[in-house]
Amino acid sequence: METVVLTAVIILAIATGMRWIHLLNAQHDARIAAYQFSDPLPRPPGLPDATGRRAHRTDADR
Repeated sequence: METVVLTAVIILAIATGMRWIHLLNAQHDARIAAYQFSDPLPRPPGLPDATGRRAHRTDADR
C-alpha cells in the first residue's frame, strides 16, 4: 500500500511541477511580448552589408 501512495505522490509532484513551469513560461512569454525593443543602431559607415564569417571567404566552392 505504501508503494502505491508513494508512486501517486511522486506523480502528483511531477504534474504540479510541470504545471508551475508551464505557467511561469507563459508569464515570461507575455512579459517578453509586451516589452518594446528600440530600433537597431545604424551600421557604421565603411562596413560591408554581410559581416558574418562566411562573407569573408573568398573561395565559396571549397
